[in-house]
Amino acid sequence: MRTLAFVFCAMALSGCDESNVAGPSVPLNQQFTVAVGQTATVADPAITIRCLGVPNDSRCPGDATCITAGDATVSIEVLPPDAGRSQYALHTADMKPVTHSGLTIALLQLDPYPFVSRPIQPGDYRATLRVTR
Repeated sequence: MRTLAFVFCAMALSGCDESNVAGPSVPLNQQFTVAVGQTATVADPAITIRCLGVPNDSRCPGDATCITAGDATVSIEVLPPDAGRSQYALHTADMKPVTHSGLTIALLQLDPYPFVSRPIQPGDYRATLRVTR
């Protein structure tokens, strides 16, 4: 009985590998969403994109009146295979994409949208991206 319990615990713990924080695996030209700290693998060629965080969010809250719309910065890291590890900043103000090794990485949306009455915790952010050739 103890052996069976030991085997069961060992099997359960083997699924707790920290490298299992990977997010979706998606084809080119398809939008996908990643949380802060999560990665997504984009196929053909295979690159991995990690959302590092949102170091700046000055977007005008939905329940406020502002002179400008503001901006939020999404920091991402693109991991090899071929071009090496690179970091990029994507902005909601201009939605200008970045280019990495012949691929275009675009920010499509950043959620949640800020409200004065509802502060956003750093781990709550979700970035919707699309990678094209």
